[in-house]
Amino acid sequence: MATAGHVAARAGRLLTVSDDVVLLPDSTRRLRGPAVRPDARPSRPPDSHWIPGIQESGTSQVVFTNPVLVSDSAAARAPGPSDSVCSMAELPRLWVRHEVRPTERRAPIVPSDARRLVERGIAVTVEESPQRAFPIGEYAEAGCAVAPSGGWVDAPLEAYVVGLKELPDGPAELVHRHVFFGHAYKGQQGAGELLRRFAAGGGELLDIEYLVDSDGRRLAAFGHWAGYVGAALAVLRFRGTLPAPLQPSSKEALDAALGASNTGKTEPAAIVVGALGRVGRGARAALATAGIEPTCWDLEETRVLDRPALLGHDIMVNAVLTTGPTTPLLTKEDVEDPARRLSVVSDVTCDTASDWNVLPIYQHTTSWERPARRLHDDPPLEIIAIDNLPSLLPREASVAFSAELTPQLMTLGTADPAWRRCAAEFRAALERLERRERLHEAGRPRPT
Repeated sequence: MATAGHVAARAGRLLTVSDDVVLLPDSTRRLRGPAVRPDARPSRPPDSHWIPGIQESGTSQVVFTNPVLVSDSAAARAPGPSDSVCSMAELPRLWVRHEVRPTERRAPIVPSDARRLVERGIAVTVEESPQRAFPIGEYAEAGCAVAPSGGWVDAPLEAYVVGLKELPDGPAELVHRHVFFGHAYKGQQGAGELLRRFAAGGGELLDIEYLVDSDGRRLAAFGHWAGYVGAALAVLRFRGTLPAPLQPSSKEALDAALGASNTGKTEPAAIVVGALGRVGRGARAALATAGIEPTCWDLEETRVLDRPALLGHDIMVNAVLTTGPTTPLLTKEDVEDPARRLSVVSDVTCDTASDWNVLPIYQHTTSWERPARRLHDDPPLEIIAIDNLPSLLPREASVAFSAELTPQLMTLGTADPAWRRCAAEFRAALERLERRERLHEAGRPRPT
């Protein structure tokens, strides 16, 4: 039975739509909407709705190159599924891209979960990747299509491109809907450029960091394993056993290293700030494996910061998630304090370019090649700030993350509130960018 969510294309006839229609020779009916960015759509009449881009499963297709406005009254008169109807409830098409960062071994969807998606009728394409922890053959066996690395650029417009870390520098115009950690909403380096690429192409960023429930809790995250690895590296560095360059490993191997380092000497005094969240819990688990009982601070303990107590530890793991300006945990004065005991800081959050950075004592992240950087000599202080820590345990981290993300991917393209919140964050970020650029053009300082 047809509903207001249907739009039909049959024998060259289309429902009333507010855009022109181009009939293609391959029986594909393409509705060409105006170049409307998600944040700049005109207000819709009360008896209409936006259709963001869908593909029919019959012999002919309806593909929207941009969001189009369809009259609800017209859509309600659509014929049933036997008349080649495309429904808003159709399953999404997913395209898992290769990660361009050489040290990124994780996968947003592991082969076992890819099989679950395929069995649900969701088309999944996976790009070849030389460094991914899961061989491409496992995805093919799960029923996924295989594409060459970088093929997402030419993927069908209705595909959701799924990844983890940064996109390559091109193309300049992003036309697809991308699901990944964009790191573009808090003024991070390169944030404006990335948002401009989406604005230029009419695509959309569905940032996984903002995929949250009604209480603001993240629905899919690597936090536990980021905290686990971050704390483990800090312990190994303090004990003088941290290898360089770092190599991806397994939890068993990492735990063995933590145990081997414990030679019976006095263990370091460690503190985890943000101890009650995912990252903090992961950090505490690694410290427990190393035989260390940390001091645990969270919101209550940091309302009025006890700096002498903080500086009186040997190791600090920063697991604080900031969503606005706050008091820094460490300052330049703390680094130069001759009474400071603190010698190793592991910054799991790595918000180096953000105005909300709670550790404004360094400007650049560290790397697998050089995981620790000296910030001060006397007394010594080193920073560990690797922004893809879970990739050092790629299989464990990917399996846990994929298990959380997969149920959410099954609701892509629906009215699911979590994805709507993601889209709203993207539109708000575009609006902030445009506002800053208008002020800049007018000769006024850009607001932070």
